[in-house]
Amino acid sequence: MKRAYIKAYNKLAKLGCPVYEHYDDDGNFSISAEDFKSDTWLNYYDGDSYLENPEFGKSGLLCKILRDHGLFAEWVNPGRASVYEI
Repeated sequence: MKRAYIKAYNKLAKLGCPVYEHYDDDGNFSISAEDFKSDTWLNYYDGDSYLENPEFGKSGLLCKILRDHGLFAEWVNPGRASVYEI
């Protein structure tokens, strides 16, 4: 993983975010929406529409940490979001 990914991954893991390496996505990592207490970080079914909230289903803290490292999370399916460079 690139340095920005590693720093964000380590920070999120330290805070208890359910992160894991996902080798099929160009060396980045993913965040599980299915782990215990993952709804603190991600919730695909939170009720916001994408047009009302472009960060729909993602916590503000998660988005801030990722943005601070030049990254963002994108839903792959309702069970996980993958992290990419901006």
